[in-house]
Amino acid sequence: MKVSIVVFPGSNCDHDMVYTYGSVLGAQVETVWHRDRDLKDANLVVIPGGFSYGDYLRTGALAKLSPVMEEVVKFAGKGGPVLGICNGFQILCEAGLLPGALLQNIGMRFLSRFVNIKVENTDTVFTREFQAGHLLNCPIAHFDGNFFADNEMLKSIEDNGQVVFRYCDQNGKVDYESRESNPNGSLKAIAGVCNQSKNVLGMMPHPERAIEHLVGYVGGDSGKAFFQSSIL
Repeated sequence: MKVSIVVFPGSNCDHDMVYTYGSVLGAQVETVWHRDRDLKDANLVVIPGGFSYGDYLRTGALAKLSPVMEEVVKFAGKGGPVLGICNGFQILCEAGLLPGALLQNIGMRFLSRFVNIKVENTDTVFTREFQAGHLLNCPIAHFDGNFFADNEMLKSIEDNGQVVFRYCDQNGKVDYESRESNPNGSLKAIAGVCNQSKNVLGMMPHPERAIEHLVGYVGGDSGKAFFQSSIL
């Protein structure tokens, strides 16, 4: 399994991804600079979190114009699995690979804390090892994580089973209005979505920060199975 991790100016979670896939899971990992057009024969492409281009203009708006994104779009169009976390999610939405947009958090505050998310769809490369309703506990770290879509798009996302994760409490209860379990105010408590073909996934929480008991704090290694699923 070859995993290519795209790096933009301002990416800051690329090392976490290299460690997760390379050191923890034993995959062959390459990094790809945003100006390159060679995805290095990847079986999986990952766009990590951070603040690409300093989030100027709006999150992901400049990164989507980088040469590498043309290749990512082609790769995804051929069915190749693509994962975007946090800023990677924002970039995939800007590039048109995922529906919706990420707005500023309710309360206009940067949020850094652990959250619970529930698996809603197991029909993706990234969640095939889970059962519906499985809970993951991992951190968020974002200012623009408030998922939004207009009514027509939201209905389409729901009808097509494109909601992959929802924010919930420790018992799995989803409450759209709760700022404790849905802290950024995302519509329908949506924490992650996929495309209609189920090969592109974006999510705001960081499971790569909860892959080992040693450093996982509250979440322990609850995120490890998520990444294991993607390299089977």
